[in-house]
Amino acid sequence: MTASTAVDLVIGLAVLAFILYRQMQVRPVRANMRLPLILAVIGVIEITSFFQHNKNAHHGVEVFAALAGSFVLAAVFGAIRAMTVRLWFDGGQALRQGTWLTLVLWIVSLGVHLGYDYLVLGHGSLSGLGNATLTLYFAITYTIQRLILQARADRLGSASRPDASDPGTRTSSR
Repeated sequence: MTASTAVDLVIGLAVLAFILYRQMQVRPVRANMRLPLILAVIGVIEITSFFQHNKNAHHGVEVFAALAGSFVLAAVFGAIRAMTVRLWFDGGQALRQGTWLTLVLWIVSLGVHLGYDYLVLGHGSLSGLGNATLTLYFAITYTIQRLILQARADRLGSASRPDASDPGTRTSSR
């Protein structure tokens, strides 16, 4: 493992710890995409750095296909995880909190990403690309999870909003 690969892995694990911490907190459901954007920018910087430090790495169709496969896995895990997050309304505000299954799926997602990298890209000049793409992987999977949670909140909110024609209808808090 090169120093650059180790740094990428440490950054990825730090990001995962931060995400896991935030997932377990009760937080409002927001359409704010600032964190995924920050993760995406860091991810692009890491990938660029990987290819700059690995001049022998091929930039062919196989690399882009492998990256696309990894990012499809990110989207799938984000969609699955979104269904495990507890979602409710309190005082007209959509709230969310991850469950133990959400945490497990985040960790499994990390393992799948690194395992996919190992199986598809192996030990050649692209070894370590999975570590270099880890933050971008998190950006994609987190974005998909967030978009689905927002859609769930919108559906739940419209289903639980009082009907103007029925003044006795109330929004339940859980």
